[in-house]
Amino acid sequence: MIRDEALGLPVRDALPALERALDEHGTAVLCAPPGTGKTTLVPLVLAERGARVVVAEPRRIAARAAARRMAWLLGEEVGGRVGFTVRGERVVSPRTAVEVVTTGVLLQRLQRDQELPGVDVVILDECHERHLDADTAAAFLLDVRQTLRPDLRLVAASATTDAEGWARLLGGAPVVEAAGVTHPVDVVWAPPAGPVRPPHGMLVDPALLRHVAAVVRRALAEHPGDVLCFLPGVGEIARVAGQLSGAGAEALQVHGRAPAAVQDAVLSPGRGRRVVLATSVAESSLTVPGVRVVVDSGLAREPRVDHARGLSALTTVRASRAAARQRAGRAGREAPGVVYRCWAEAEHVRLPRFPAPEIQVADLAAFALQVAAWGDPDASGLALLDPPPAGAMGVARSVLAAVGAVDTSGRVTDRGVRMSRLGLHPRLARALLDGAPRVGARRAAEVVALLSEEPPREYGDDLAGAWRAARRGTDAYGARWRQEARRLAGQLASAVGAPAPGAWPGAGSSRAGARAEESAPGDDGAVGVVTSLAFPERVARARGEGAFLMVSGTGAQLGEASRLRAAPWLAVAVADRPAHTASARVRLAAVIDEDTAREAAGRLLVAGDEVRWEDGDVVARSVERLGAVELTVRPLAGADPRLVRGALLEGLRREGPGLLRWSREAAELRHRLAFLHRELGAPWPDVADAALLERAGEWLEPELSRARRRADLGRIDAGEALRRLLPWAGGQAARLEELAPERIEVPSGSRIRVDYAGERPVLAVKLQEMFGLSRTPRVAGVPVLVHLLSPAGRPAAVTADLASFWRDGYRSVRAELRGRYPKHPWPEDPATAVATRRTNARR
Repeated sequence: MIRDEALGLPVRDALPALERALDEHGTAVLCAPPGTGKTTLVPLVLAERGARVVVAEPRRIAARAAARRMAWLLGEEVGGRVGFTVRGERVVSPRTAVEVVTTGVLLQRLQRDQELPGVDVVILDECHERHLDADTAAAFLLDVRQTLRPDLRLVAASATTDAEGWARLLGGAPVVEAAGVTHPVDVVWAPPAGPVRPPHGMLVDPALLRHVAAVVRRALAEHPGDVLCFLPGVGEIARVAGQLSGAGAEALQVHGRAPAAVQDAVLSPGRGRRVVLATSVAESSLTVPGVRVVVDSGLAREPRVDHARGLSALTTVRASRAAARQRAGRAGREAPGVVYRCWAEAEHVRLPRFPAPEIQVADLAAFALQVAAWGDPDASGLALLDPPPAGAMGVARSVLAAVGAVDTSGRVTDRGVRMSRLGLHPRLARALLDGAPRVGARRAAEVVALLSEEPPREYGDDLAGAWRAARRGTDAYGARWRQEARRLAGQLASAVGAPAPGAWPGAGSSRAGARAEESAPGDDGAVGVVTSLAFPERVARARGEGAFLMVSGTGAQLGEASRLRAAPWLAVAVADRPAHTASARVRLAAVIDEDTAREAAGRLLVAGDEVRWEDGDVVARSVERLGAVELTVRPLAGADPRLVRGALLEGLRREGPGLLRWSREAAELRHRLAFLHRELGAPWPDVADAALLERAGEWLEPELSRARRRADLGRIDAGEALRRLLPWAGGQAARLEELAPERIEVPSGSRIRVDYAGERPVLAVKLQEMFGLSRTPRVAGVPVLVHLLSPAGRPAAVTADLASFWRDGYRSVRAELRGRYPKHPWPEDPATAVATRRTNARR
């Protein structure tokens, strides 16, 4: 029997509508505010009706807590009618009717047996969080309902969610709403008094953390009850905890890595006042008894992937309004409460409505392997609230192909199926499968366990040192690491089969595995081998001063105090890119040698002749490279002329046509052609830089084919080459001098050069040489701009209408200049005067 305490939970009133929806439609969306009992009472009631229920939670801590709470409501221990399964831990029995699992465990079960035999109802709890595993599990379950198990009932449950979107996804499922707990929660806006830098990557301004600690102290002073404080990560929790000494309350730290004893203590009533410092794991599915006050930092951690650099990491972001609402609800679960929000009320409306769906921002390699193993490599046939981004899926499929998980068509291989059942990221699955024959199964499992959950910062950035620390350690991380290593060793034993593409020599052979234990490298070498297998594109060679270059082309930098700075090669396991830096910061890496680098990243190993434009000239060399890392370089004599030609063209594209020899005549020809193209269009060619470079192979032949270096380009007569672009075929080239003459004869008999460099052609001529001409000269129908010069050659007037100038402007110019130049003619009527190049004295 369910305890009376649970039967009074508000969600009970919604149960008839939920059961009716499941009976009639097979699917339902359950919206129930925090504290209503949706996580604990609903599965128990459905099980009482004879159903076997699987509840999927996004986190291990929530799965354990939900199972313990439900077992308590039945007056039992976990493992009876209520059990749970998380990675590395399973507590169930033949009597178990309600099993709480993580969404990752649910995915593994679906991959092993799509029909989920014996399961009647699956509840996807906290679906508003939009974790990738939860979205994937929902898509697979809907596929199962449609094709194999129409009787399988499915509930999407959450306190704050896009109910309409989930209802559409579930095929028009009814939305069942439960009334919330009536305890009010007051909101106190508590923004920092001074400026705070916005978060970047994993960095949070210490000023904000000091402010959060101050708000916690204020909350303790102003309100009774325990305080639940939300912070983005483990590091921030530790720093705030350190600032709360002497606050008069016990500080408990809750996160995904917290020891089970700490988790149990948080979920049990305290003897004195407590401050529970928690990540977003405490947003939902957990009722922390005694909490009356919430302090919300307003920050959260979400996964992000930098495809350009091949780096994946968590990043700090502003929490969504939905998350803020969930967090505030923690204060009102048992009694009226209050939430202190560490930001201004005006900022609240600018927060995102919901968290970013993980499918849109995360590394999709594991998702791509899941859908490939499901039989839908591009996920086009799956019901997803948000489709995976095409670019991210393309990168993910490349990773899977590189580790041998999919074939050239994107379909999962036998090796890929084994990898999908290991419960690991495909990179780590590859490292486990291929590393075991090389270093031994036990050590491969231990190193992969180390890579699957990043060790504490105090372990250092040397993976081999962290491995030794984990072996010695008696802390919570060491305990979890040992448990995961045992799990992986067991998984490996059942997964080993025939070698597959991409495996190390001898992979898949138990006899080879036994030999590997005897002949494997030492611990430092073993951790390097396994790490380089997991992250082959992050194999990096030293460049000096703690700087490295990954084979992917990304620069990396070690900390000043790192003991890895002297290493010639590294396999980088964890790296991020701090603000305003071009290089990644190495946070965890293993020392390797060149042979290991070559073997791990062998698909990136290429050798050949390289001819390219570098440092302003053609460089020809024979190169062996591992991705972006050059291993050996030798000068190359007699390079392939086609490669040289390509390098010269690249040089022209980078530095422009100025590399050629442009005489005055060549430059003027280019200006004339540009004028004709602008005024008349085709067939007169475009001679702008971009157009010339696009047709460089056309107008620079054969000179370009004979050139070998920059100096040879400088000897090419650009004017002669440019004439190849004239429209010879249609006969228009012969009209060049007619349409855009190089010189124009003026009334004095002089032939004056026309300047086509500006927007309009310019004829600069001494004023006296234009006497008697009333019509402005034209080129291609365009009046030239006449610059009338003084006898000394200085500009006296500018006109595009000579007749108007003689009539209106000449008089003032004459008055100004005739006294200065008395020997030159200054007639009263220039329109009828005789033009001359001479002075009066020489007539």
